[in-house]
Amino acid sequence: MSSLTPANLSIRPRHMDFDLPNPLPRHWHSNDPFKTHFFNAMSVLFPDGERYFIESVRHFRDQVTDPALKEQIRGFIGQEGHHSREHVEYNNRLRDLGYDIDRLEITVKKRIRFVQKQFSAERQLAGTVAMEHFTAIMANAMLRDPQWIQGATPQLRQLWRWHALEETEHKAVAFDVYMQVCGDRSILRKAMRQATFFFLKDVTVGTWHMLRKDGALNVKTWCKGMYWLWGPHGFFSHLISDYRDFYKEDFHPWQHDNAQLMASVAEEFQGHPA
Repeated sequence: MSSLTPANLSIRPRHMDFDLPNPLPRHWHSNDPFKTHFFNAMSVLFPDGERYFIESVRHFRDQVTDPALKEQIRGFIGQEGHHSREHVEYNNRLRDLGYDIDRLEITVKKRIRFVQKQFSAERQLAGTVAMEHFTAIMANAMLRDPQWIQGATPQLRQLWRWHALEETEHKAVAFDVYMQVCGDRSILRKAMRQATFFFLKDVTVGTWHMLRKDGALNVKTWCKGMYWLWGPHGFFSHLISDYRDFYKEDFHPWQHDNAQLMASVAEEFQGHPA
């Protein structure tokens, strides 16, 4: 299939200085422990995860002949590198609050080492494609409906919107590379099932740990949080349709065309060039 990626798409990393509060407010999202630690738990995954994404795409860069896709790969690597560095600083703020970030990260590091040792380069890239779809549909939800990050400390709100914007911009890069060098949809679907399991597991474990550290891991907090995620109008509930599209035989990330939304949000970050 031909790529649906917009022909005029420009992918450039923005040099941001979020000047995160030090110390980080313990419950920076709406003074809500669950919402805060849901986002914190995702942040823990990003530095190692995004370095893995970069390596899996970089491995095939020399096989790509399309000049536009080559340029998009360069932008993808630049953006993911910036994301990794910003989330390292963010995670260090979490360490300062007493959370055992090292213990949470080691699980991710071990899994990535296993995958890089045991799986083919094509299968590793398929895992990146799957997780990029996950991040893209979450990013779209956050940009489309500000309620999901409303009430957050301004610097954290800006960081998450910046991350969401750039994930949207490069959402099809790994997919387009994969379709050029491999194209086996059955591998993609298997990778997505595995990515879904481990993403939900890791975020749950991270959220549990930080809630427990705060003395806030109780039935009321957990049930309220699960409703916020999975209730009729929950954050994850809104993603189900877009998530399932990935399993279709003709799926391409830009079938979810949010270019206008992306351009609108990008205006918030003008003045932060590559």
